[in-house]
Amino acid sequence: MSSTAAVPHSTPVPANKPLFTLIRIHTRAQVLEQLRIPVAVLSSTVFPTLALVFFVLPQTAVTSDPQASLMSIAQLAVFGVMSAFLFNYGIGVAEERANPWSSYVRTLPVGAFPATVARAVTAMMFAFFALIPVLVVGATTTAGLQLYTDGTLSWWRIPASVVVWLLCGLPFLFLGLLIGYLCTSKVAIAVTQVVFFPLAFAGGMMLPPAIFSPGLNTFSQFLPSRAARDISVSALSGEDLAATSVLCFLAWTVLLCAGAVWANRRDQGRRFR
Repeated sequence: MSSTAAVPHSTPVPANKPLFTLIRIHTRAQVLEQLRIPVAVLSSTVFPTLALVFFVLPQTAVTSDPQASLMSIAQLAVFGVMSAFLFNYGIGVAEERANPWSSYVRTLPVGAFPATVARAVTAMMFAFFALIPVLVVGATTTAGLQLYTDGTLSWWRIPASVVVWLLCGLPFLFLGLLIGYLCTSKVAIAVTQVVFFPLAFAGGMMLPPAIFSPGLNTFSQFLPSRAARDISVSALSGEDLAATSVLCFLAWTVLLCAGAVWANRRDQGRRFR
């Protein structure tokens, strides 16, 4: 959200409102805030698809290979989710902290939970919209669907993969919160960009890990982006999934969640005590 956003024309919700109602109201406000900048919404929605068009489609060796096509689609799908979560939280939360209205809302006796869940729902919704064109373009311009039409893979994997991709964004959601609560808005922009691109590249989202050097491949396996990439590729293409990837993903999710909670409490204590 922009720090210059207009104050919503609504009255604060009483603290005795049901939790679901609070989450719904916060979600509606954040969705409307995002839609006030349609260019930003459109760019984040088509970004993964443009990456597919410019970096994958020109490679006929990839698009003609069903397995390689599915792997590329899965990599760029989780790349889009990671981008949406990191930038939405890392920059959005930092800008919110400079917004007088957001600062006032944080002083209300409802806690940070409703607003945080609402932001997660909003980020997942826009990330979901970014996944649809990736699947459509991938299905119509590559040989990826061949493994589904010939019965090698089951069709349930496609909707299941969408759910997996969104869940794979959780560590980046928490990383974005950590950045947003620790940095000012200007610093958050730089930090998010510096963190995002190395994680995406070393995590195998822009290039397949199969072409990595042995050293880079070993280092990559300790990153949350590589774990998310491996889980996502396995969900869509049926590739074998190492148990270490799942453990790495869970460990990073727990660690970054704890860091986000700590950063939130630190910011709350310093600004509102």
